[in-house]
Amino acid sequence: MIIDPAKLDWKGAHELLVSAVLPRPIAWISTIGPDGVHNLAPYSFFIPLSIQPAIVGVGIGWKRDGTPKDTLANIEFTKDFVVNIVTEALAQAMNQTSKEYPRHIDEFKAVGLTAVKGDLVKSPRLLESPVNLECQLRQILEFGAPPRRNSFVIGEILRVHVRDELWDHGTLQTQRLPLVGRMNEDFYVRTTDLFEMKRPDPL
Repeated sequence: MIIDPAKLDWKGAHELLVSAVLPRPIAWISTIGPDGVHNLAPYSFFIPLSIQPAIVGVGIGWKRDGTPKDTLANIEFTKDFVVNIVTEALAQAMNQTSKEYPRHIDEFKAVGLTAVKGDLVKSPRLLESPVNLECQLRQILEFGAPPRRNSFVIGEILRVHVRDELWDHGTLQTQRLPLVGRMNEDFYVRTTDLFEMKRPDPL
């Protein structure tokens, strides 16, 4: 089968991409709006882009009515955001925050989670998440046309918060983190089934 994504409608192209690029890490992004209301929403078009400086990127689709999602609008306002890592224990709450709540609703409170003040950014951190990345906005790239516009948000990580028990000898102990990743449709994957492969020796 040979498929040209440009010849698919939006739904078909979306399903192709989310079914081919797997599993995807989840950026559970927390922000704050001009009205002081906290926002918390998950995005799985998420990737590290650079080491020094430490840069991450996340794709945020617009609403079906052609308006920006609250996360994007808040990032444009404050010029910052926080990426919170999703563990299996937080998966249900993360899924609940994927719902499009009215703008005046604080998603932290709606799902019973705790917002704490960021050190270097205006956006709050998620206390229950074991790893938080405080990010400053670098750039936003726009793709597509209304109403199916997509924004690629590029942020520089200013500070990382890691629970003490997960940090050992200068390394984040990922094998102690029961993380979840995004698959297609309504499926997720656990990272508790690990295997190791050593890199080959250089030539």
